Amino acid sequence: MKLLRVGPVGSERPALLDRDGTLRDLSGLITDVDGGLLADDSVLTRVREAAESGELPVLDAEGLRIGAPVGRIGKIVGIGLNYFGHAAEIGAEPPAEPILFLKAADTVVGPDDTVLIPRGSVKTDWEAELGVVIGSTARYLDSAVQGLAHVGGYVLVNDVSEREFQIERGGTWDKGKNCETFTPIGPWLLTADEVPNPQVLDVRLWVNGELQQDGNTSDQIFPVGEVVRYLSHFMTLYPGDVIVTGTPAGVAMGRPEPKPYLRAGDVVEVEIAGLGRQRQEFKGA
Repeated sequence: MKLLRVGPVGSERPALLDRDGTLRDLSGLITDVDGGLLADDSVLTRVREAAESGELPVLDAEGLRIGAPVGRIGKIVGIGLNYFGHAAEIGAEPPAEPILFLKAADTVVGPDDTVLIPRGSVKTDWEAELGVVIGSTARYLDSAVQGLAHVGGYVLVNDVSEREFQIERGGTWDKGKNCETFTPIGPWLLTADEVPNPQVLDVRLWVNGELQQDGNTSDQIFPVGEVVRYLSHFMTLYPGDVIVTGTPAGVAMGRPEPKPYLRAGDVVEVEIAGLGRQRQEFKGA
């Protein structure tokens, strides 16, 4: 299923995009698309049955804002340098273990919302990423197969990053990852049953209409199931938590000088096969 949240910021309602591309209202069945929904198989079954019956009310999509498809996110965990191609383009050795950082849930915006370039920024960069939404609590998992079994769905993410803040200002990566609006997610959450293999997905990103990233999740150093297994040994993963699993080659940081970092007025579009497409205009904060 393709689950969405639509409407004004802070007042989003749950919705579903059916197989015919029609937007349907879910607010009569559920209160939100969140961890509670993903963890409840009986409610998910009712939503599927209602979708297949065609009984859900149609929503007029004209002019309707699409919000982030996951509400009440507990935590966002980022995985750094998780594509062989990306590590190579910045001259880094592939890591022996996953590199972790955290993003605050309040950085999340909708897929087409404006993204703000921080004041003083000179190195705001793009990162198209596959996002994993946890569907059941994960602690001390034994295998990558178990890791995949704890995934509730997948989302498209732009892990916007300020490279000077991240790398040159000391401390942790977090300061370059947590600026306001730095985590556009969506347009929809695709439930895990519709993604039999998350390691075959095309990942693409354009800046001002020019293709910059053209990768595939098969290039990931640590596949999705292994990432979930690994994280479960350092933190408990709860339904609705989001993992952003790294970006393929093609970021601005990996380009020759002068590197084409983002400026006010730039437009970024992101796409992953099956997960839809985003479009963000960048403006000064």
